[in-house]
Amino acid sequence: MIYVSRKEHFNAAHKLYNPNWSKEKNLETFGPCANENWHGHNYDLIVTIKGSPDPETGFVVDLKKLSNLIRNEIIERLDHKNLNLDVPFMAGKMASTEILAQEIWKILIDKIKSISNYGMLHSVKLYETPRNYVEYFGE
Repeated sequence: MIYVSRKEHFNAAHKLYNPNWSKEKNLETFGPCANENWHGHNYDLIVTIKGSPDPETGFVVDLKKLSNLIRNEIIERLDHKNLNLDVPFMAGKMASTEILAQEIWKILIDKIKSISNYGMLHSVKLYETPRNYVEYFGE
């Protein structure tokens, strides 16, 4: 099994806030991430495809096609946006990195089939900071 990854970048703002809780409980739970005026991150997204190389091209997936897919389906929807307010697929959801990674997976899972006959989505890794990241395997 070969694993091929593509890294992309986007900037976005969000707020972690549970509307069913008091302001005090939100601040206690989420700290500065519950800032009423939002806060931002420089996200790095790594999408990994697994499979066997195409015998004619040697590719599991054409990385240019993967890059275009990620940019068109994910980056354009997220870059310089407020995850809580501007991103329809995040409407009504907690804008945590965990939930965002799951939603990105949902968008990409079937679309990968259109660009690769030999690979499938293996993981979505989303860095919120250089030291904090989430990795989702669709489970």
